[in-house]
Amino acid sequence: MKKKDVNELFFTCIHDHKEDFYRLAFSYVKNKQDALDIVQESIKKALISIEAIKNPSSIKSWFYKIVVRTAIDFLRKQKKLTLVDDQTIEYLRQGKEDEYKDIDLHKALDELPLQYKTVIILRFFEDIKIEEIAEIVDENINTVKTRLYRGLKLLRITITEEELI
Repeated sequence: MKKKDVNELFFTCIHDHKEDFYRLAFSYVKNKQDALDIVQESIKKALISIEAIKNPSSIKSWFYKIVVRTAIDFLRKQKKLTLVDDQTIEYLRQGKEDEYKDIDLHKALDELPLQYKTVIILRFFEDIKIEEIAEIVDENINTVKTRLYRGLKLLRITITEEELI
């Protein structure tokens, strides 16, 4: 396939699935601006290595892989330290507490090891097939199934423990 055709296919994929890619990045960093930065960085990485695509029909999976790896790299680089100025603290004190739906699930997901979290997010939040997930994370299909099973088991244990408290 010609380079121009692959580029057009890539741009179409990005345009058609931009919300999916953003949502995936956001599920890792929980911050709008960081998620946008991750997607932007992923597009840059993809454009640099677009000639490496052997199968143009798998562009979406290929780009998901780039987004996942970029998000994980971002998390590794970031410190868990968050600086907040006095104005922000005062502003937050004045507001009422938000009510979040499924907050236990999201908290439990954040506590999972990345290998399980990635598989669960891709499968249940992005509705990607197990075969595609295996391609995205560069693992055997059986490994993905095992991680999915173990991750769900860990989620169940974490959520059950939180309910008991």
